Amino acid sequence: MRKQLIVGLLCIPFIAAAQQDLSKYVKPIIGTQKMGHTYPGATVPFGAVQLSPETDTISYELNGKYNGHVYNYTAGYKYEDKTIVGFSHTHFSGTGHSDLGDFLIMPTQGKLQLNPGTADNPKSGYRSAFSHDQETSEAGYYKVKLEDHKILAELTASERVGMHQYTFPKSDDSHIILDLMAGIYNYDDKNVWTYVRVVNDTLVTGYRQTNGWARTRTVYFAMTFSKPFKSYGQKNYDKKQAYRGFWGKFDQTKNFPELAGKNIRMYFDFETAEQEKVKIKFALSPVSQENALENMRAEVPGWDFNKVREQARGSWNKELNKIQVNTSEEDKVNFYTAMYHAFINPTLYTDVNGEYKGLDQNIHKAEGFQNYTTFSLWDTYRALHPFFNIIQPSRNNDMVKSMMAHFDQSTIKMLPVWSHYANDNWCMSGYHSVSVVADAIIKGVYTGDPEAALAACITTSNRRDYEGIGEYIDKGFIPAEKSGTSISNTLEYAYDDWCIAQLAKKLNKQDVYETYMKRSANWNNNFDPSTGFMRAKDASGKFLPKFDVMSTHGQGFIEGNSWNYSFFVPHNPVALIEKMGGKQKFAARLDTLFTMHLPDEFFADTEDITREGIIGGYVHGNEPAHHVAYLYNWAGQPWKTQERVRKILKMQYKAAPDGLGGNDDCGQMSAWYMFSSLGFYPVSPGSDTYSLGSPAVKSAVLNLENGKTFTVDAINQSDKNIYVQKVLLNGKPVKDQEIRHADILNGGKLTFYMSSKPAK
Repeated sequence: MRKQLIVGLLCIPFIAAAQQDLSKYVKPIIGTQKMGHTYPGATVPFGAVQLSPETDTISYELNGKYNGHVYNYTAGYKYEDKTIVGFSHTHFSGTGHSDLGDFLIMPTQGKLQLNPGTADNPKSGYRSAFSHDQETSEAGYYKVKLEDHKILAELTASERVGMHQYTFPKSDDSHIILDLMAGIYNYDDKNVWTYVRVVNDTLVTGYRQTNGWARTRTVYFAMTFSKPFKSYGQKNYDKKQAYRGFWGKFDQTKNFPELAGKNIRMYFDFETAEQEKVKIKFALSPVSQENALENMRAEVPGWDFNKVREQARGSWNKELNKIQVNTSEEDKVNFYTAMYHAFINPTLYTDVNGEYKGLDQNIHKAEGFQNYTTFSLWDTYRALHPFFNIIQPSRNNDMVKSMMAHFDQSTIKMLPVWSHYANDNWCMSGYHSVSVVADAIIKGVYTGDPEAALAACITTSNRRDYEGIGEYIDKGFIPAEKSGTSISNTLEYAYDDWCIAQLAKKLNKQDVYETYMKRSANWNNNFDPSTGFMRAKDASGKFLPKFDVMSTHGQGFIEGNSWNYSFFVPHNPVALIEKMGGKQKFAARLDTLFTMHLPDEFFADTEDITREGIIGGYVHGNEPAHHVAYLYNWAGQPWKTQERVRKILKMQYKAAPDGLGGNDDCGQMSAWYMFSSLGFYPVSPGSDTYSLGSPAVKSAVLNLENGKTFTVDAINQSDKNIYVQKVLLNGKPVKDQEIRHADILNGGKLTFYMSSKPAK
């Protein structure tokens, strides 16, 4: 026994030494400027808490209409801003629409102010000026000096708990403000109800229910202070109602322990010594106040801020070390920040006791899996979930199980489209959960019942009253009169149907396979051979006379135009090439896409794309064309895939606050970067193949969950040597510009021989 103990102790330093400190390359500030829509605050991998600063509180609504400026605040933080209004606990990363921003906390000192003030007059409220020179953003840690209050704010997190540490000056009037009105994409009446219970002079619990992108979202909390507050109070901003009950018998504005209303701001008063640290632990739960408190006690039982920070850093290093790359220092920053952004979401939606709130608004217990939420599937089916199938298979297995639980709890029996917090917000087009489900089963990741999964996919695909599915089934296309995104929907349904066909084939369901292969050919019905573009049809089957290949509005597309969407047949590039006139003409058309000049009018109707997100007419900042650079492989010109991919990597990703050419979209942009940097990409998830490109790393080691390693080597790699002369897999030549999923999972070595000249 003693000898075994000594051997075990001797092994510990060896294990620790094998793990590199890769978190030092993570710069969460990347993407916080312009269109990236990321946030710089503290979170852990896939954590339920995303504790981050908000830099403004503008409303979603202005004069009864949508306020376009609110689009800049989908993550709550805008790098260009000069003030911070506080730190809230829930955020989306890289989205083009938003919600969340729950439970904003702001430390202040001096005269108490409960209004956040305005950016042009920050001293009119509790907000504070700040400088990027006094701001630090790391994996699992955020720090900033609040200049107006002379307070140093530090944030870290565990999976379900956000931890704050505020270093105050000497003051008899120090305050912690808890703003329960604040939120992202706020508007009047978004807050449905708020409840707060002051349990004692250090513990506060409660909940907040909102009606936003998720229309029935309730978040519970438990908040505890490291020192007792000397007094507390609230201001209720609710509109006057005719009926107010009899709670007016109490003075609820000061030191009253049970509060309720729609719009509440609270404050807690302290006396602080010079450089005194006041700490807060803030736990979340989708189920109850009791569960929030249990989450806190389980994850952060003590008050050692630095210990929690180091645990967060350790969690990130564990995940980041799943891929170890050899490349330039700048590209290490790009790669590991991309990995960080890819591992932020989907987010954990299960308490430590396994409970979560389901789509049916009932309490469920996850048996044999962790429940997840934040499924931005129109984006993430393309590369993020396929990336998980290689690097995070156990988590992706749980994510698919979460989708199946969603289906079981759904009254309309559909797999999720864009879901978060026990809701589906139905954003974007397609039913791309079927792609994620099929891909996971085909690649051997999903451990649930594949027959039930296929049935869920089929049921989802036959929901006739959803987004033109009935017309799509009957006519093979969606008439323009029925949908403003008729072509996008038709093309995306066709791809999803192909995924269902592949799953049916794996399960030996020949009749289902044939039915869905036929449906997967429906993209042909929107292809206009006279122009060579995808084009909208009316109900009679005639192409609409008004046709603009450049426009992103009124042409039947969502977040794209016909130039980009006309290449969206990822499941059958061979047939698309034939439709477009053969390999030479197809390659020439791709050339035009990547080299054309977009007129300024193109940007007039686009909210989420600027020139930074575009190369020629290829829109990388939106997802529909993410596979397009790889289509040269099918056209017999793989060197152009290599050339385009390397150009996209250089132009669309930079180690700077404005380093993303478009919304990161819950990690999809980042997943594209990682796949392409490694030299291969899943053009058509649902297939077990990856198309080869041009690796931007000199080498990489993928440490797989099954204990094996897959190595990528790029011989003679450089910025000039972007072309691939030959590729070997375990010493044998790779044919057809592709490798298979099993080639990776079996472990081995993929070797690219690079040159400055194309291998034609």
